Amino acid sequence: MPSALPPDVGRRRFVLALAAGTLAAPAVVRAGEVQTFRLQTAWPAANLYNEFAGDFARKVGEMSGGRLRIDVLPAGSVVPPFSLLEAVHKGIVDAAHSVPGYWYGKNPAYALFGNGPSFGMDGNLLLAWIEHGGGRQLYEELQRTMKFEVHGILYGSMPTQPLGWFRKEPKSDADFRRLRYRTSGLAVDMYKEMGAEVLSLPAADIRQALQSGILDAAEFVGGTPDRQLGLPEVLKLCMLQSYHQPAECFELLLNRRKFEALPPELKAIIDNAARAASAEMAWKIAHTYSRDHQAMREAQQVRFARTPQSILEAQLRAWDRVIRNKSQDNPLFAKIIDSQRAWAARVVGWENEVVVRSDLAYRHYFGRTA
Repeated sequence: MPSALPPDVGRRRFVLALAAGTLAAPAVVRAGEVQTFRLQTAWPAANLYNEFAGDFARKVGEMSGGRLRIDVLPAGSVVPPFSLLEAVHKGIVDAAHSVPGYWYGKNPAYALFGNGPSFGMDGNLLLAWIEHGGGRQLYEELQRTMKFEVHGILYGSMPTQPLGWFRKEPKSDADFRRLRYRTSGLAVDMYKEMGAEVLSLPAADIRQALQSGILDAAEFVGGTPDRQLGLPEVLKLCMLQSYHQPAECFELLLNRRKFEALPPELKAIIDNAARAASAEMAWKIAHTYSRDHQAMREAQQVRFARTPQSILEAQLRAWDRVIRNKSQDNPLFAKIIDSQRAWAARVVGWENEVVVRSDLAYRHYFGRTA
């Protein structure tokens, strides 16, 4: 049996072992310590969506009493917008504010959390599926499958996005054949099924691509953000209503290691600040989008036209082909689609049956349809 170590050697080894263990363990936030997250968005500094990220950050600071601070950086401050998911995973930035459709290239199933066929859902019903219909569990399963070390929060429903800005008014789906068109996410596949030549560009690049003639038409999100990008200064025709993105939401991504180091109350503040920001965002959108819609029409002479029903029907047929093809190649894609379809069959049917039409009341009180 080996002889016992001298007491001083044993103490030194114990201290070294303890230090090594401390270094190997995840960092833990101590009581009273101020934590800072650097959050980069996918949006230009002057865009409303960048403002939404700031609204979330402000709420976190207020709710935490200053213990948790989120510094918001606009698109391109550290990495390009389409690189944010990987940047958060690697810790290059601590957090990001973007949309799920931007990670379509990593796995097409990711885009279904805000950029898919939707089965008649709007953004609010999509978030209801995420919170109460099994969507959150599928979202987390997808991230585990992709091996990204991020904590994701889906929040903030967006209105139906317009068909987009056009040089020439499309009258039927035949007008999309060989049309050079900008969109993002899974909608890329839908428009390709309709014959378009699709480019997926970040927000900041859309205007220049239209001005230079690289694009014939483009969609971003509509309303205030489109006006802030200067799109009505380039084209004067905006086609309203579309099935390419009727149910989109935002995504907050946080580096999982840094998020898990937070005490439970700060984790809860992040989640609940997102919920509070989600409500505030819906109210702000109603105000700003309607105001800028009116200004684009009256001050900038934009002509708004409704998308013909034949194009809407062609979009739905294109979605059928996309769903079929992607489900064959990607079992998780099929699993998410099946869950959304089952949820929408119940909740969209319920909503269609019980919600009274708004157009009848609008005509009665204001004497016009829009």
